[in-house]
Amino acid sequence: MAQSDTIKLQSKLVRMQLGELEKLVLQYLWQHKEGDAKQVYSHFEKTRGGTLNTIQSTLDRLFKKDLLTRAKQGYAYVYSAKVEREALIAQLIENVTSDFVGNSEHSLVAAFSSVSDKMSEEQLDELEAMINHQRAQRSKQEG
Repeated sequence: MAQSDTIKLQSKLVRMQLGELEKLVLQYLWQHKEGDAKQVYSHFEKTRGGTLNTIQSTLDRLFKKDLLTRAKQGYAYVYSAKVEREALIAQLIENVTSDFVGNSEHSLVAAFSSVSDKMSEEQLDELEAMINHQRAQRSKQEG
């Protein structure tokens, strides 16, 4: 994601709330890359219930929140995620923590430490590699 896209995403997500179905639909589209309302509906029909109209409304809301793109194919729109999963999660975490954590507080670090108890060794190794990468990037920018 380009930096300008990230800045746009940040400004749109400042107070954005996502409902349960919106989150599920986003996850579906991240996994399947694209889908129309009927495809998404058939995926959730047996496990979650609901109506095709509910799925269509959810897709439209996500499109209006600028989280999806859509292209007309025949009589239907085909939707795909406009934002990468990791970028959205990072921004949502930042939005939540900014409400509760000041720059000098250690609450965010403590929260991640608490969550790390539930992480596998592989996930902890990946987190450590990402932290090291961020430190290296910061060193390059400062030096």
